[in-house]
Amino acid sequence: MATGLETLDLARIHEQALIALVLPSYSPCTRGAMVRRAGTFFAEAITPIEKTHRTAREASVRLNQMIETLNRRSADLDDSNRQLKQETARCKSVEESLRKSEQHYSQLLEQSHRLQEQLRLLSRQLLVAQEEERKRISRELHDEIAQTLTGINVRLAALKMEATVNTKGLQKKITRTQRMVEKSVNIVHQFARELRPAVLDDLGLIPALHSFVKSFSKQAGIHIRLTVFAEVEKLDNAKRTVLYRVAQEALTNVARHAQASRVDVSIRKLPGAARMEIKDNGKSFEAQRVMDSKRNTRLGLIGMRERLEMVGGSFGVESAPGKGTTIRAQIPFTKGNRV
Repeated sequence: MATGLETLDLARIHEQALIALVLPSYSPCTRGAMVRRAGTFFAEAITPIEKTHRTAREASVRLNQMIETLNRRSADLDDSNRQLKQETARCKSVEESLRKSEQHYSQLLEQSHRLQEQLRLLSRQLLVAQEEERKRISRELHDEIAQTLTGINVRLAALKMEATVNTKGLQKKITRTQRMVEKSVNIVHQFARELRPAVLDDLGLIPALHSFVKSFSKQAGIHIRLTVFAEVEKLDNAKRTVLYRVAQEALTNVARHAQASRVDVSIRKLPGAARMEIKDNGKSFEAQRVMDSKRNTRLGLIGMRERLEMVGGSFGVESAPGKGTTIRAQIPFTKGNRV
């Protein structure tokens, strides 16, 4: 059994040993008797072995069946463990996604509140700026045009009286009166250009910028270099107006705050877009802090950004000590503007 032999194998070994080693030394009669006695002995001796072997074989079969069952259950358990790990990992992933979503929505809510506050501040500042602009126009009209027209009226009355008495010197007085009329007309034209330059609608963005830059440079005493590519005129009227207003506001800020001596204004072509940069060599400021401040007094910066976002564009500002300030305005050529 230890070597794995079956009962028949043992019987065969016994038979071969009996025939080869024992029987040759006896007579035939004795051999027959010995064979019968040996058969009886082997039958009695092998019966317990056969029973034990059969029991062991049956036990082995049952053991193998149990091992197979255990292996199958172990495989099922491994599969269950694998599924449990996958489910645990999925639950952790869902939990992490929910946590990130909660953080994202909190950030969106905070951003929404901040934008609402900025919009309220912008609305108040726009009203204040509008009122200030109305005051300025009213004051200019009263101080410049009204007084000039009053002077013209006085001169015309005097001329009327002198015309009936003395005609000497009448020509010079009429000439001075005409100059006063021309001055009033020029002031009115200047107001019209500030409110809406006619050249922007009639000739396009490039001539309007050249005219504005030339006039502004002379008034502010700042050297301005303008570089523009011709295809910028392919932008629609709203986008060209935005670029003009951004340049107008940016240069106004330079004159008011930067104490600069030189400004470079350039409009370059990018893939599918036009980018305008206004760079000065003046004083710097903390751009990000000013843009994020809830008490932002730089209405011009917010106004430029709002104008650009209305036509699908983007706004950026950089400012550093010793490097001045750079305003960037980028507008796509394609449609899809936000109203």
